[in-house]
Amino acid sequence: QVQLVASGGGLVQAGGSLRLSCAASGSIVTINTMGWHRQAPGKERELVAAITSSGVTNYADSVKGRFTISRDNRKRTVYLQMNSLKPEDTAVYYCQMGVVTLRQISDYWGQGTQVTVSS
Repeated sequence: QVQLVASGGGLVQAGGSLRLSCAASGSIVTINTMGWHRQAPGKERELVAAITSSGVTNYADSVKGRFTISRDNRKRTVYLQMNSLKPEDTAVYYCQMGVVTLRQISDYWGQGTQVTVSS
């Protein structure tokens, strides 16, 4: 069984920084793409950033230049460094990983961590 546990959310003033982490555990052979998504109240979930197993990154236009995604394959962990935060970044942030086990390849999601940016 695979589990993703996210941490690092919180309350920060506009212009501040936060670092999110998400660690995977379980019977994992390898992990393909890792990503962070977010969902604000009344809005659909959107992709914030993703990173492939070879390190290629992709960002939403709204966070380019402010957020950085990275991964540690040995620790099976994905990070999201968020700088110059804005009130519109307020949302629940979810990590997602494409996990390969002996039986299947599936997408797994973390439990979500709240990020609140005050103006």
